[in-house]
Parts: sequence; structure tokens; C-alpha cells
Amino acid sequence: FGQRKVAIYATCSVEYNGPDTGVAAARVLARQGIEAKVVYPECCGMPQLEGGDLAGVAGKAARVAAVFEPYIDQGYEVVALTASCGLMMKFEWPLILPENAAVAKLGAATRDICQYIVDLNRDLGLAPGLTPVEGGITVHHSCHARAQNMGARSADMLKLIPDTQVEIVERCSGHGGTFGVMKSTRPLAVKVGRPTARQVAQKGSAELCSDCPLACKHIGQLLADEEATASGPQPRQSHPIEIFARAYGVL
Repeated sequence: FGQRKVAIYATCSVEYNGPDTGVAAARVLARQGIEAKVVYPECCGMPQLEGGDLAGVAGKAARVAAVFEPYIDQGYEVVALTASCGLMMKFEWPLILPENAAVAKLGAATRDICQYIVDLNRDLGLAPGLTPVEGGITVHHSCHARAQNMGARSADMLKLIPDTQVEIVERCSGHGGTFGVMKSTRPLAVKVGRPTARQVAQKGSAELCSDCPLACKHIGQLLADEEATASGPQPRQSHPIEIFARAYGVL
């Protein structure tokens, strides 16, 4: 225990709306013998980026990177729990503050949680104890995960669960952050997302997950629409690491 150390960037979504995702990540890491700490100074600034407030994003990047720098210097790897936040930390922040050494250091040290688990399995192997997920899993490969050019790591992680069917849908959910909840743009978000929801419905899996919690909720809402799916029970909606934690029996 403690040979590897992780600082978990909880993200606003997890900190305020989906704490089970953070609990799942911490427990899965603990099962692997990894020391984990939650380090969450403030928002990554994705909402400000969408609104064109680059100065606001730059301020957040500098402050968050300064908090994480001592942890990285102590040997902690950084894990983000939401794909949009991981994208900000790895790619967007270094573009906005190319001369900031702490931002560059943080970007190089950051992995998404599913990416981290897959890499851990490749390098050291995982602790035993994973059990099959009945009914299978459909993974929505979110846009912010695809933009990271790391492959479908959430699906790769879930394929490590024995005797479990894992399907993948690689199509935009249509949510697009605030785009999916503003009255003026909501109809278009629904129009874009309906073909994705239909693909998910065709898979017929018991579980639906996405690296993007908003995308997962949006697809779930569309699945409840009679135009998106004809009949049958709706899949359980989760973050991939929550499904992985349940497969370990720790959530």
C-alpha cells in the first residue's frame, strides 16, 4: 500500500452532484493498494471557456496548478473524474498558459480515472475480485473523452470485468454543457441526441455509462421518451468507475 499515490480532482459535477463517483474511484484505488487524497481547489473553468472568458479560465488554471504542484513533487499522480475537466487540465490550460510551468507539470501528470485504471492494469495488473455485470454495459464515448486522443478507455476498463458484454456508442449526446439546458438551444440538443439514444436503446444493455455525467443524464432522458425507445426497462445510469466499483463489490 502507498507505493503509488493519487490526488483525485473531484470536479464540480462529482463534488456537488455525484459524490458516489468519487467514492467509487477512491474505493477502487484503495483495492489496488493506492493511497488517494481528494484535492479540489475550485472549478476547472470549462463553463467560462464555453462563454469565452479566457481570463477567468487562466486564473483558475494558475490557482489550481499551484495547489497541485506540491503533491506532484511528492510523487502523486493526478486523476480527474470527469472527461471535460481532464481535457481542460491536459490540453486547454497549457494552451491558455503556455509559459506557466506548474500548469505544464499538472497537464503531464493528469489522467482520467478510466485511463489510469487501464494503464495500471497494463503496468502492474489489478487486484482480483471483479465479478460479472448481468445484462451487459453500453458505454457512451463522450466528445470530451474522444478529444483527448486516448482511445475509449472507459470501455477498455469495463472490458476487464469478466464475462460481461460491453458495447460502445461513439456519437455526440447533444448535451454540450449549458447547450442542453438553455431554453433557446434545448430543442437542438434533443434533436442531436435522439439518434444516439436510439443506438443505446438498440444495444439493450442493463447499464448505461459515460465519462460525461451530463451526457449520460441527457441520453437517459431521451431514452425515457417514447420516440427514442419502444419498450422495456431503462438502463441504470452511472459513471464507468461506479460500475467497476460495483463489480468489485465496494459500492
